Amino acid sequence: MRKICLGQSVQGASHKRTGKECQDFFKVDVQNDYIILAVADGHGSKSCPYSRIGAISATNVFHDVVKEYLREYCGKMENLATLFHREGEISFSKNIERAWQWKIRAVQENNSKISSNTPKDENGNINWSAVYKMYGCTLLGMLITDEFIFSYQMGDGDMMCIDSDGVRTVIDGDHILGVETHSLSRKNAWEKSITNIVRNDVSEHLPRLYFMSTDGMANSYVDSDEFRKTCQDYYDLFISHQEKDIKNNLKQWLEETSELGCGDDITLLMMYFEA
Repeated sequence: MRKICLGQSVQGASHKRTGKECQDFFKVDVQNDYIILAVADGHGSKSCPYSRIGAISATNVFHDVVKEYLREYCGKMENLATLFHREGEISFSKNIERAWQWKIRAVQENNSKISSNTPKDENGNINWSAVYKMYGCTLLGMLITDEFIFSYQMGDGDMMCIDSDGVRTVIDGDHILGVETHSLSRKNAWEKSITNIVRNDVSEHLPRLYFMSTDGMANSYVDSDEFRKTCQDYYDLFISHQEKDIKNNLKQWLEETSELGCGDDITLLMMYFEA
């Protein structure tokens, strides 16, 4: 089976005009027996000045936590699938939240420029809830093994699957009206996370494309039908063996999407399989 992974993060058109750096980040690990994909979107608001660091930390945490599970259940993937099915939205999500908080604590305490601006409570103790908020972000993650596909979502963004059966969601995210979203930085964030696990049937439905994007992508289209049409267009490019064109033009295409759309940062990460 041939595997092609392409991804790109671009600074939103509105962020370019205000000089704000891209708050998105993605991370990929493609191995023979597993694939880990993670996409994070920093909130970028005034109350979240370090959200890009939060997004980078979130993608690293997803990879670290997933690899720890893979090490523990090496050779026992059916057992791991059962665990994710029963406890994905609880134990796994709690581990993600806990690991992210510890990483943020380390950043906050070890960076002198940041630590000098540490929020304190009325007793002079560090207000960790306020600290986490400064790094607020969303997170999408996917683990693909030979046996199963496990998906995780905290906050907005989209994970789609495209094959001969059409375009469909990998996981139904909890979208909130307006610009609000659930955040990894909020107390008991794990309660708002969503997970899903399905049998890996990729080999039975080739070619197939997994499409992960931050909310700046979908929000740049007039409606969900136009967004799904774009997902289909990328799939059609892949099956026409135009992956080099995608790779060479993806940055420009996403920048144009942001410019003509909502103006937000956009990250697009695609994993394509074919015979």
